Amino acid sequence: MICISVTPTSRTLAPADLLNASRKCDLIELCLDHFIAEPNVGELIKMVDTPMLVSCRREQDGGKWKGNETQRMQLLREAIVAGPAYVELDLEMAEKIPRFGQTKRVIAYTNLNRPLSKIDEIFAQCCKAKADVVKFTWLTEDLDGAWPLLAAVTQPREVPIVGIGFGRSGLTFSLLGRKYGSPWIYAALERGMEAFAKQSTVWQLQEDYRCGEINSKTHFVGIIGYGDSENIAARVINAAFSSMEKPIRCLPLLPGDLSKFPKMLEKMKINGLIVDPAYEGDLTSLAASRDELATASDRIDVLKEVAGGGWKGICTTFEAVDRAGAVVTGSTEWASRGSVTVIGNSARARGAAIFFSQKGAAVSLAGPSDNTAATMARAVGVRHVGWNAVHDLRTDTLVLADFGLPCGVAKGQVNPSMIRERMTVVDLTVGLRGSPFAEEAHARGARYLDPTSVFAIQLNLQFRELTGRDLPEDAFAKGLAE
Repeated sequence: MICISVTPTSRTLAPADLLNASRKCDLIELCLDHFIAEPNVGELIKMVDTPMLVSCRREQDGGKWKGNETQRMQLLREAIVAGPAYVELDLEMAEKIPRFGQTKRVIAYTNLNRPLSKIDEIFAQCCKAKADVVKFTWLTEDLDGAWPLLAAVTQPREVPIVGIGFGRSGLTFSLLGRKYGSPWIYAALERGMEAFAKQSTVWQLQEDYRCGEINSKTHFVGIIGYGDSENIAARVINAAFSSMEKPIRCLPLLPGDLSKFPKMLEKMKINGLIVDPAYEGDLTSLAASRDELATASDRIDVLKEVAGGGWKGICTTFEAVDRAGAVVTGSTEWASRGSVTVIGNSARARGAAIFFSQKGAAVSLAGPSDNTAATMARAVGVRHVGWNAVHDLRTDTLVLADFGLPCGVAKGQVNPSMIRERMTVVDLTVGLRGSPFAEEAHARGARYLDPTSVFAIQLNLQFRELTGRDLPEDAFAKGLAE
């Protein structure tokens, strides 16, 4: 089930929020702590037929309640009398409020400072407080934070467990909770209506990640990253697996301690990973073997488990650039012609320098940090150009290689005056957002490799590395339409 958290501040507008939520979920959480004035819970419960869970969380538990504990207890007691399907009670409050009527008790434990280690002990306390459902909430900034919460949900228990992960891996926990039989997962109705920061929306769960199609038989492909391009990649790949009638879906992953990550992947039975172009972490330590360009550039965007164990790292980024460039320039030989200037200090810049050098182009490398760029240039055997001199270069192809590289005339920025007519500009500075370099390239008559084109080609290459086939022709249309 999906439980939408409704957080109205106005008693007048609350019915509209409840009605909208009821059309998209199986259970509504009515968060009383957000109301400015005390609501009539009994009237609100009667507004819709969808079962309702009533909560009133303190600020220390991630809520908005600003009154005292006596007032909060009275509000919850009155809410229970109104007869909702569930009431959420924190462990401290549960001992003071007895069971009443048919309302089931969700006993909640929250710690927003760190993940827990003594889950079984707290679970036993919640059960002693007459829990029908136990709820855990804590920080899940990466997979390390989410892991204890996942362990709690996946084990057979006499009382079911639900959970909320605060942070970027909260979505990961929700999708795995769906697979392992958590009674429900939480979602916001839409952006701007979250019960807590970074809460997934019901649209994201249903359309991007197809949570309704996830069950105990679902296998996952991991997507490492965070942001819009990761969500779009998941939407397209999920559409592809759906059209192929494969019980495989995408799971967003944000690694913490890489030494623990392979064991976690084994537990989750994940044998393939796609790395979002915007992800800047170094995953080379995970790969027991690498393809030629991944070895040379230290850039990995696909990881797949190989027969006999271990992971192979693959770099598809520059093949995608090569193919996208052939379309823009009208030549399959474009990358081998003339001079190429690579701007950046990252592994992506290193990889670009190696790729164009191997193609036969005359490559120069520069970056805001001269020392880093000089060391990198010596390592890959290309010419280094000092940052103060780079804007005077005449080059046929300009590669803006670092994600987030700023466009401008201030110190450390790339002055757009170096973009000239008939130059080919390869822009790897953004994911799927608009780039100021695009505007400059078009205004100055340069040929521009749109990051969205590179992204689409690369996503197909990544999919083929893991499945042995291209994305179905309608995958992008279906994924983006949905």
